[in-house]
Amino acid sequence: MEEYILNDHNKEEYPPAHTAEHLLNQLMMRMFGCERSSNAHIERKKSKISYILDHKPDRREEREIERQMNELIEQDMPVTFQFVTRAELEGIVMEAEEDSPESRIALDRLPEDASDTIRLVRIGDYDVCPCIGKHVRSTAQIGRFEMLGTNWDNDRMAFRVRYKII
Repeated sequence: MEEYILNDHNKEEYPPAHTAEHLLNQLMMRMFGCERSSNAHIERKKSKISYILDHKPDRREEREIERQMNELIEQDMPVTFQFVTRAELEGIVMEAEEDSPESRIALDRLPEDASDTIRLVRIGDYDVCPCIGKHVRSTAQIGRFEMLGTNWDNDRMAFRVRYKII
């Protein structure tokens, strides 16, 4: 087995909540056409994650986020890893079909000092994202997603979701 040298990682994630973060990012991208969050605080007891949106989601949309998250978790999708070079990753993104998860990988979000070897985390055919954190082996291991509340910052057009995993 090859030994891959990756970047140092400065935090210890709670794998169920961190894997849920990946699902939520992809869900928000699909529902609202936004980017993955760049402002997330993921913890065992409560997590917070923000998105820049074009409108404040209404209560129906908030309930739909929670419903779809639990539906995705129940699908028991495998969580797998793939090691690629930066050049291979660029090729994957360029060759990806327009609405595929691969087409949504934002290469400009990789840190400048990221190693040449990148670990892609795949959740079934639903999401793929460069990440060096800890994850569960399948989405059924996440548990239940419970939205605790939301906040809207009208000046920044930022929607913050607070959730916990049960």
